[in-house]
Amino acid sequence: MQNTDGGLMMEPSRLGVTRVERQRLHDTVVSHLGNLIVEGVLAPGMKLNERELCETLGISRTPLREAMKVLAAEGLIEIAPNRGAFVSRMSETEIRETFEVMSGLEALSGELAAARITPVELAEIKALHYAMLACHAQNDLPGYYSRNQAIHNKINEAARNSVLRQMYLSLNRRLQALRFKSNFRAEKWDRAVQEHEEMLKALESRDGARLGGILRQHLLEKRDAVLRDMAGSSAPAANAKAAASAL
Repeated sequence: MQNTDGGLMMEPSRLGVTRVERQRLHDTVVSHLGNLIVEGVLAPGMKLNERELCETLGISRTPLREAMKVLAAEGLIEIAPNRGAFVSRMSETEIRETFEVMSGLEALSGELAAARITPVELAEIKALHYAMLACHAQNDLPGYYSRNQAIHNKINEAARNSVLRQMYLSLNRRLQALRFKSNFRAEKWDRAVQEHEEMLKALESRDGARLGGILRQHLLEKRDAVLRDMAGSSAPAANAKAAASAL
């Protein structure tokens, strides 16, 4: 193809314009669908209705199915042949064991980050911390959580260990919905904010051992909060079943 000056002009598709737009749509759908799962709009065990999701997100089935495959690879969705796609549900044992491993990854991230973080990275984490506090004051849990996760992510990035990074991203994705849910109780949310204050102080003082210990305990407390909620929600169902069988 030639332009008006007689020079060669590449077609848009040859320049990758379509590919870029398609990739942007793909990333957006993956992000939106993932957020619906993390925030509990799509609950564990729920079957995903493709038609309703397409209408909600304003997309066709092709990008939706591509996004589902990505989330299935991350463990957020289970795709069953001839049955459709469902939001993944973790067992109590899986939750306990995954949080235990994640606590170790977070602790190691903190230890390494304290020694390797740059002043610019520390300033970014401090800015996120204050933005997170503002969301907490406004009772904005989604806003708080997004900044909270950004802080943990940046600490992991500052550790500068590619193997740790890969393991962290893979495992953390599976726990995001549970980490979000762990802040539903006001006292737990307030405690999490206090722990983040302690994290920041340890990071500023480059105290890796202290930061690692705080991060490990932070994750284990989230584990305990999630398991307590599971036990509490299962008790009424068990009592109802026992009462029904006694009739």
